[in-house]
Amino acid sequence: MTTFYHSTRSRNESLTSKQAILEGIAPDGGLFVRDDVAEGAPSLESLLAGTYQDRARLVLGHLLDDFTAEEISGCVDAAYGPNFDSPAVTPVVPCGDDWTLELWHGPTSAFKDIALQMLPQLMRVSREGDGRGVMIVTATSGDTGKAALEGFADVAGTGVTVFYPHGKVSDVQRLQMATQRGENVAVCAIEGNFDDAQTQVKRIFADAALRDRLAEKNVVLSSANSINVGRLVPQVTYYFDAYAQLVAAGKLKSGDAIDFCVPTGNFGDVLAGYYAKLMGLPVRKLIVASNANDVLTDFIATGTYDRRRPFHKTISPSMDILVSSNLERLLFYLSDGDCELVSSLMKDLAEQGFYTVPEHVLERLHETFECGRADDTATRETIRETWERHGVILDPHTAVARHVLEARPADGVARVCLSTASPYKFSADVLAALGHDTTDMDGFECMDALFEVTGAKVPEALSALRDAQERFSDVVSVPEMSGYVEDAAARILV
Repeated sequence: MTTFYHSTRSRNESLTSKQAILEGIAPDGGLFVRDDVAEGAPSLESLLAGTYQDRARLVLGHLLDDFTAEEISGCVDAAYGPNFDSPAVTPVVPCGDDWTLELWHGPTSAFKDIALQMLPQLMRVSREGDGRGVMIVTATSGDTGKAALEGFADVAGTGVTVFYPHGKVSDVQRLQMATQRGENVAVCAIEGNFDDAQTQVKRIFADAALRDRLAEKNVVLSSANSINVGRLVPQVTYYFDAYAQLVAAGKLKSGDAIDFCVPTGNFGDVLAGYYAKLMGLPVRKLIVASNANDVLTDFIATGTYDRRRPFHKTISPSMDILVSSNLERLLFYLSDGDCELVSSLMKDLAEQGFYTVPEHVLERLHETFECGRADDTATRETIRETWERHGVILDPHTAVARHVLEARPADGVARVCLSTASPYKFSADVLAALGHDTTDMDGFECMDALFEVTGAKVPEALSALRDAQERFSDVVSVPEMSGYVEDAAARILV
């Protein structure tokens, strides 16, 4: 029996997962969810057997159950193969007494590859017989943009427009986007921060007049951000896979509890861990790690989400976010599917800049979620200390999580820190954290120097950027984003 998806804010419309993936975001601005993630989930024993690809088939087959087994298998085979430089796809490695889950072995050296090598495959199957062109519109704080561009480049019938905050991504992240190959891609900086970009993208999706104009040209909008359920679902797999690797290595017995510490801004990565818990993974705690933009830390501690605060530009730019979109999905589940409550809270956030959840929701939140923060000083110290003590080099986002995890007393439960990007995407900041003067050094000189210091392998795709030609240099204001999308659709798809 097919399970249907609906908005977090209402049950007015029921869609199959294929339809929800193509729509991206619900017409009322909510995010697509299914009511019961646990019902009919594969057994833990079955999810611990086989390979990463086997686990992906089971997870996706459960959460996207209108896809046939053959369709899911074809998507998995296309998404997870030689494009990843580790046969494990997401290997778990030791770091002191804890473990690190390396999620950056894909083609763009960031965890977003796990989902964004899969999403184009899911969209390809979902579009069969549809006949419309699809314009993917995505805001990025650094990594999603490149992963989306790489995943959708030259996919027939699909265009990609990516917006990123001007001057607020690393040099390597910017170059990855600005040099992107493909005839169906468009990249543009915006005058503002990531929250400005993300908010305007949501407005673009809600713009009925724009939607109608594009529909006249047989084009539909969709998203590659984690607001798209097709982006979120593939990330559930690596939680099960990390657990399976530790069981296979004899570090855990099946059924033992486990904690995960996740650096996050938009809440999608850690929400995937909550889906895994709902599906039966014995997760004790999900520890949310924030940088100086600590809106999530305050929310988890107090139950009040307040975006009315200074925005900080940090050395972990992919987490420089004050409006965490995927938190809306968590509120839906913590409130037992109370769409009216979720809609009211989101209205408060939009109109007043804050909301406070009821006490029973806060109690449910505290059953699973804990939190911590690390400013740039603590992040740099963690990068240096982890290298000196364990010979492990971390990117700044992973270092935020590592700092938060190490601040907690170990109590015998296995602890896994999610590592979300290669340190070479942030070579200058990592090199400086190790005590080296980076004055007057460009990104590639820092990359070379970091290799000399650590000997860690430089991902080939990153080292190749020094010879790549920049194609995109557009910068627009936030209100101009809508026109840019329409122009891009006309250029690429019409």
